[in-house]
Amino acid sequence: MTEEMNEIYLDNSATTKPCPEAIDAALEMMRRFWGNPSSTHAKGSEAAQKIREARRAVASALSAAPEEIFFTSGGTEANNIAVFGAAAKNRRIGKRIVTSAIEHSSVLDSVAELEKQGFEVIRLMPDSHGHILPEAVAEAVNSDTVLVTMMMVNNEVGSILPVEAAVRAARRKAPKALVHCDCVQAFGKLPVSVRKLGADLVTVSAHKIHAPKGVGALYKRKGLHIPSLTHGGHQEDSFRPGTEAAPLIAAFGAAAAIACDRTGMSARLSAVKELRDYTVEKLRAIDGIVINSPEDALPYIVNFSTCCVKAETMLNHLSERGIFVSGGSACAKGEPSHVIKALGLSREASDSAIRVSFCGTNTREEIDAFAGAVAEGIASLAHFR
Repeated sequence: MTEEMNEIYLDNSATTKPCPEAIDAALEMMRRFWGNPSSTHAKGSEAAQKIREARRAVASALSAAPEEIFFTSGGTEANNIAVFGAAAKNRRIGKRIVTSAIEHSSVLDSVAELEKQGFEVIRLMPDSHGHILPEAVAEAVNSDTVLVTMMMVNNEVGSILPVEAAVRAARRKAPKALVHCDCVQAFGKLPVSVRKLGADLVTVSAHKIHAPKGVGALYKRKGLHIPSLTHGGHQEDSFRPGTEAAPLIAAFGAAAAIACDRTGMSARLSAVKELRDYTVEKLRAIDGIVINSPEDALPYIVNFSTCCVKAETMLNHLSERGIFVSGGSACAKGEPSHVIKALGLSREASDSAIRVSFCGTNTREEIDAFAGAVAEGIASLAHFR
């Protein structure tokens, strides 16, 4: 692919292009405020001040207090801290962990490790469109439950999970249970208020909202004490020690202020919903395509299957034309999707599943080019399956 080729990027659930404000914030930290934030001299103090500003921005975006926000290296680390920390805190009061079978691998692999340590893990199965019934959550939670961990938005099909129902069930049937919500795909796209949600722990990530990779945050409810996974410093109130990635944190704060502005978020959501509907219309006009995402999914994600061309083959075909989508979670690195498997789709549908994910700058013209390339791929590649 030549540098001049017009690129069409439709893989925003994997990562987003950093916005100018985030880039400028990171560069300013590296050029002017490069001191160690833990140093007591003026150079350190000015860097620490920038981190405080970013913490306030992320906290405001979540309707949280700044002291409830702890910066991490990303969503995966934040999920690990939440899951292992909650289990360690409640180990003496019970052994049951309730989650869904379609969580991000950083949650599923964490609870699998806890299962080896003697915890009982209940993995709720979705229907064919990725829905988890609130009744199933309520039935799974019992007095022995120590943790309920459930994502707000599924990263592969876009289904919205019943987190508030999970919180109510936990509070009613297991008052000492902790509730963790992975909000990585919801943050900056839907309003996320930790007060309204009622969860004890909430995970967000920077590179999904047009900030750099390598930084995320964990909301931890004020007054909640869970063990730290790492030791060796007083940064992040000794909860997540280590010298802060100040340029990335500053960029995260800048992006969060933009992405989570309620007026801008609402306008983007409306625009993306129109684009999603247009995309589904164009895809359904192509013979054989099946839409895997539910109609009430987060509009930023559309998952579909061609049922005749393997996903890897179609991805290569599109990439050669400067069109970038994915076959599922980027973290899976081409491995079969546990989410698509959990939906109970046919082998043909599973093998050919493609995820399209939007941002606020994608256009109908890009969708026209994408749909045309998919139709061309099906026509020329179906016999290679």
